[in-house]
Amino acid sequence: MSQLWSDHVAGLMPYVPGEQARIPDLLKLNTNENPYGPSPRAIEAMRAALSDEMRLYPDYQALDLRRVIADRFGLAPDQVFLGNGSDEILAHVFNGLFLRGGRPLWLPDVTYSFYKTYCRLYEVPHRLIPLDEDFVLNVADYTGTADPEPAGVIFANPNAPTGRALSLDEIIAIAQARPDSAVVVDEAYVDFGAESATALIGRFPNILVIHTLSKSRSLAGLRVGYALGHADLIAGLTRIKDSFNSYPLDRVALAGARAAIEDEAWFDQTRQAVIDAREQLARDLGALGFEVLPSKANFVFVRHPGRDAADLAAGLRQSGILVRHFRVPRIDQYLRITVGMPEQCARLCDALRAMPAV
Repeated sequence: MSQLWSDHVAGLMPYVPGEQARIPDLLKLNTNENPYGPSPRAIEAMRAALSDEMRLYPDYQALDLRRVIADRFGLAPDQVFLGNGSDEILAHVFNGLFLRGGRPLWLPDVTYSFYKTYCRLYEVPHRLIPLDEDFVLNVADYTGTADPEPAGVIFANPNAPTGRALSLDEIIAIAQARPDSAVVVDEAYVDFGAESATALIGRFPNILVIHTLSKSRSLAGLRVGYALGHADLIAGLTRIKDSFNSYPLDRVALAGARAAIEDEAWFDQTRQAVIDAREQLARDLGALGFEVLPSKANFVFVRHPGRDAADLAAGLRQSGILVRHFRVPRIDQYLRITVGMPEQCARLCDALRAMPAV
């Protein structure tokens, strides 16, 4: 701690990313990275962008990329907002949409832990709404009368770390019930089997959808995310961005992101491979005695009724396999396991079989 810090720094509780270990022959199933590489077209585009033009600033409006994204979803470019990964977009959302006269933000108690970090950073009043005992978000908890009305509602769909997903009808019910609240749907994992709320943007000006290229587009190392919504919501986020950093995406990122989005064939092929591997992994873990929550993401959330989750994670680490264990209430006996290639999933299951039985 330094006496030179600003007053609020000491009280912050930063987000803790998944472990980035340096272990020989490491199988990394703890950070939900895609086991398949990015589109070859994206790699080629990024290499081409490394030219003498790197001496020039990128287009701060990123119009070409925004047009490509808008066309994909049947929207206008002014309905697309870009950021340095979806986490930066979330930061702007918390700063730009959820500080409204002391009204609370509503969010699930078990969800992406960065939400609580941003609440602390931006001093956003918030209310944690418990998921039910099966980690299902009950829509009725978000649609009843409220005084005061929430400043906003945010949830991941599919949820992280549970993998469960809401239907469009359930999202519609929340948006209809809260017309004076921004309803932010974080769809980092939506391409692995859930329904996207992007189809609702034209009907609900209070819905904002956030996507990332880190998961289904295999570009976690590039840091590109985008938000889709009514032009007024996007204009507010743009004011925040241009008061913080007008150039969040460099020339290489803009080129790689555009090529990745345009390569639909690679996208479809690799995400389907992950979906198929997820279903097989769920069956294999079930055969090993694990309880596996239904997942629409590129991970599974599991517990074993006869084994301690921390012990399992430690044992797998000794075998050179990392999975995510959260030492927090309600989910401390669960493991979140990223779906790898079939041979990687098989290695995980072999390591679990080799562990001593309880």
